[in-house]
Amino acid sequence: MSALARYFHARGYRVYGYDRTPSPLTDQLQKEGLSIFFEDQPERLAAYDLSPLQTLVVRTPAVPEDSRVYTYLREQGYDIRKRSEVLGLVTESMKALCVAGTHGKTTTSTILAHLLYQSEIGTNAFLGGVSNNYQTNLLLHDSSYVVVEADEYDRSFHHLKPYMSVITSVDPDHLDIYGTPEAYREAFSHYTSLITGALVVKKDLPFDLRLRRGVKCYTYAVGDDEADFYADNIRVRDAKIYFDFHTPTETLSDLRLGVPVWVNIENSVAAMAVAWLNGVSAHELRSGLSSFSGVWRRFNVHVHTPHVAYIDDYAHHPQELRASVESIRRLFPDRYSIVIFQPHLFTRTRDFLEEFAEVLSRADEVILLPIYPARELPIPGVTSDALLSLLTSRRRQLVEKDELVQTVVDRIHEIDRPVAVMTLGAGDIDRLVPAMKKALLKA
Repeated sequence: MSALARYFHARGYRVYGYDRTPSPLTDQLQKEGLSIFFEDQPERLAAYDLSPLQTLVVRTPAVPEDSRVYTYLREQGYDIRKRSEVLGLVTESMKALCVAGTHGKTTTSTILAHLLYQSEIGTNAFLGGVSNNYQTNLLLHDSSYVVVEADEYDRSFHHLKPYMSVITSVDPDHLDIYGTPEAYREAFSHYTSLITGALVVKKDLPFDLRLRRGVKCYTYAVGDDEADFYADNIRVRDAKIYFDFHTPTETLSDLRLGVPVWVNIENSVAAMAVAWLNGVSAHELRSGLSSFSGVWRRFNVHVHTPHVAYIDDYAHHPQELRASVESIRRLFPDRYSIVIFQPHLFTRTRDFLEEFAEVLSRADEVILLPIYPARELPIPGVTSDALLSLLTSRRRQLVEKDELVQTVVDRIHEIDRPVAVMTLGAGDIDRLVPAMKKALLKA
């Protein structure tokens, strides 16, 4: 939503917005000149004097149907479009390089955007996270290319017109919308029928492709030389990850991954494959990958001292948690791990309760926060307590959000070895990152 807001603001439109709570992102948007309010009160709109005939309302599904502001806009006859529909309209005249998948799409699309933007080709980009390289989720350029994160929630990606696309994964999610894993994967099958140029898909994903005649299909993988694009010879030197990248016609040896997170090897292979197919040179790929500095809330290392490491990550699906927990184990193998998780949505917690428990139990210690509801009402029996009861970590507890920082500091003082702390979740746990960072630097 904020990338679209920035896009229209840059094009000279007056842009107004409503959000549930202030955040560092809304603070930045206000500094950039956008008008934002945080009360679900239609009266706030009156001050803007917005004519229904001259105003486009862009809505995210995160806004509930019973929102007073949303209800008022509907009743007054405003032109209301889904975010994905508007994104499709904005990008339809460009060569859209779209990244879809249950996991990895934000990081993969941000790597791809960086590889293209710093090359001779250039690109525009609408990203699902804030790039650490550019401190924004919107890139504007005179290039004919645009990188787009293709969101599957509510079948949003069916509004796009991909020239090329990556599909990273099809692990079932959003079952509150799709109902069954089969229906979820069917949405990806339909999405492939929209592609006009080429598909780069993770090898052996369990779903059907419906590509148009003439659309090329390439596979990618890590450590599998039967894929069209793959990485191998992976090694770690001085806490940095290096690997070789193979294309159908050449090999780029000894590439350095700018953000040394294991799962980013796979994300980088997908991004480099699309960049390579669109003419980014070997030299530009090498320099772009090493200079990539990550995405806000995608395995951001905030503290790294001999005694304490602190990482924050947006992971909120069991497979994303698995990648994050495995990464922290690989990067800090000798440290005691404390994983803090804020479950996101009652339906997701219900649908993946046992999977969450299995993955989280790989940490030495788990701290849970209450479920972040977002757009949902509570479901009887679906609570963080229910998840807590299934954990098998040697130590586990449930705390309130306002108790978390002090709880973690107290625990670190009790542990007689170096510690790695990780906060995970897609709710509002990120609001605690500054306080956690400050406290752990002093711990």
